[in-house]
Amino acid sequence: MKRFTKASSLLLILMLLCCSLSGCHGGKKRVAFRVPMEFDTKKEYTISFWAKNDTNITQVNIYKQAIAEFEKLYPNIHVTLKTYTDYATIYQDVITNISTDTTPNVCITYPDHIATYQKGNNVVVQLDQLIMDPNYGLGGSKLKFDGPSKEEIVPKFMEECHIGDGTYALPYMRSTEALYINKDLVTKLGYDIPDVPTWDYVWEVSEAAMKQDSEGTFLVNGQTTLIPFIYKSTDNMMISMLKQKKAPYSDEEGHVLLFNDTTKEILQSIVPHAKSRSFSTFKISSYPGNYLNAGQCIFAIDSTAGATWMGSNAPNSDIHSENIVQFETVVRPIPQYDPSEPYMISQGPSLCIFTKEDDGEVMASWLFMQYMLTNDVQIAYSQTEGYIPVTLKAQNSDTYREYLAAEGTDNSLHYDVKIKAAKLFLDNIDRTFVTPVFAGSASVREAAGELVENVTRSVRRKKTVDDAFIAQLYDDTSALKHLDQIEVSEGKKFGPLPKTSSVLIVSLAVVWAGLIAIYLIKRMKAMQER
Repeated sequence: MKRFTKASSLLLILMLLCCSLSGCHGGKKRVAFRVPMEFDTKKEYTISFWAKNDTNITQVNIYKQAIAEFEKLYPNIHVTLKTYTDYATIYQDVITNISTDTTPNVCITYPDHIATYQKGNNVVVQLDQLIMDPNYGLGGSKLKFDGPSKEEIVPKFMEECHIGDGTYALPYMRSTEALYINKDLVTKLGYDIPDVPTWDYVWEVSEAAMKQDSEGTFLVNGQTTLIPFIYKSTDNMMISMLKQKKAPYSDEEGHVLLFNDTTKEILQSIVPHAKSRSFSTFKISSYPGNYLNAGQCIFAIDSTAGATWMGSNAPNSDIHSENIVQFETVVRPIPQYDPSEPYMISQGPSLCIFTKEDDGEVMASWLFMQYMLTNDVQIAYSQTEGYIPVTLKAQNSDTYREYLAAEGTDNSLHYDVKIKAAKLFLDNIDRTFVTPVFAGSASVREAAGELVENVTRSVRRKKTVDDAFIAQLYDDTSALKHLDQIEVSEGKKFGPLPKTSSVLIVSLAVVWAGLIAIYLIKRMKAMQER
């Protein structure tokens, strides 16, 4: 009997240890949110909203207007706004605040970041039950505003918010990448612009533009500065090229497949253009829109959300007016290997809510998050840049259709390049793709861009980029981004358990097996004595 008591005590200790350690990532273990039957409209709630605004005061005012209108509908909910100029800072602040349980209530973020926030510990609220709730879910009967139903959110965008074992975000805005072209310079070089440019076409035109006179002036633009082709996000560049070649990059279980022979071929294809300096990147040279608007770039690739910075009449141009050159801007899909089967990345912010002890506080956050998908907010925000609304409800509204139809009638709200970029995305939603999301996927994305950046810099420094160089580059990049530390969760759901918890669970199984064996032995002895 004493042995049994000791074993039971050991079991109890192990169970307590398991409970205390299983939530070691991000502080204490959080209880998963459950939808309450009713939302208490008499109880006061204050919720925080962290958002990115691209230093665009118009976007800040849209947030403020949305908050004011929402608080009129729900006077018991008070929303505080904190704006950031970049997603990386939001991400770092959230990570820092997880351990102290001071995360915001609602946050604009990316699925890659959410996967790291969550890490199997209920930090971010799983939304599936909320979405389907007949009263307070999407399009619910008890909402005080006309929000979209689940079916009225673009299905492809909704799928992007499914991470691991469920839905952990709602899409807020979406963009893709576009190729912004100085048509005047292309024509001067004797080329036409195809509907879907290929990589070979862009490389060829870029090299043709590098001819200079004896004094170092480029013949095509009459200036001493020219970078024909600049890519802003080399992360997206490598990811898109791999997708177009149907080559591996990563998978949903966390396998890093980036360092392959196709990646090597792509890097080697960049070498001659880095050597001639007909190609550069944002990190190496600067923002492509600045060079484009000064007549010093022919092909600039940036997000469609960056369209208001592109072109001679760009309302957000960052260079002095005296440096702007007048030219016709053409908007096309990014270069493709096979123009008959184009691929374009889908990107843009989503909204998530964080777990709190008070279910009513979570419900207040959920109501506000839904309000951000109403037509007034979606259309107003999409008009600030080249984003598109994430709901079919907004896209098909008369207000949004009239906005698109007024393309080019002014150089502010209806700036033609901005609306052309939005139309490009709307026409190609079915051709967009996203990358797998898991804890560590953000680091894999960064690694993809670092490969392009490193090769381009190395060629400029007259280093030889051969097989040995690339093999070493693979090793160095993997180590720098800690890709060998990403835990693969084969056959598992959202994120692996901490190792300490796994050990304790195995220990519990062993203890239980021992207790059962002791019990059976005692029963057998008792039966024999009878």
